[in-house]
Amino acid sequence: MKKLLKLLMLVCFYSTMSIVNGQNNSDTEEDRSPLYDYGTKVLNSTDSVPDYNSKNEKLKITGTIYKSDGKTPASDVILFVEQPDEHGNFDLRKVNDKRYVYHRTWVKTDAEGRYTLYTFVPGNDRIHQQYKQIFPVIKEPTKEPYEIETFLFDNDPLISKYCRKRLIKKGDIKRILEPKLIDGILVAQRDIILKQDESATQ
Repeated sequence: MKKLLKLLMLVCFYSTMSIVNGQNNSDTEEDRSPLYDYGTKVLNSTDSVPDYNSKNEKLKITGTIYKSDGKTPASDVILFVEQPDEHGNFDLRKVNDKRYVYHRTWVKTDAEGRYTLYTFVPGNDRIHQQYKQIFPVIKEPTKEPYEIETFLFDNDPLISKYCRKRLIKKGDIKRILEPKLIDGILVAQRDIILKQDESATQ
């Protein structure tokens, strides 16, 4: 009888632990960066956002991601981007009870650190006075993902002269894309320099 009682207690204990672990895993799934949502998709150095072909202001963004020295190309770096639609609204959808931005994609830099994104020019959210912008997240090999400064647009009426001066002063002027129409598609370049490893500076 005592052995049976002990066995029942052990079963209850491990069942409780499984439930707790399952809940913790669920929280982790919900809270983790959307950068990881590519699942089993094979990442390449070139990709496009959903609905790209149906958009009027198609945009091709190319660039090179460099290591923190600003010179050495960084290979196998994941660049995740998400953005509002052409009206400045985020198209939010849900999979497995997790909401996500529909207009998003992932690329992984090639051996030369290069990447290419096919997307479209996002709109302004004039209600909240938000710029036209694309939101990027970086994932270096063996490091946690981190956000970098958003991609802005040169023809954005909300970017004032004062704002441009501030960006120049901070050294962030390169985040403003200047798309040029080439063969019927807008083309812009955005090179990225990775953050310096904090442990290397200590």
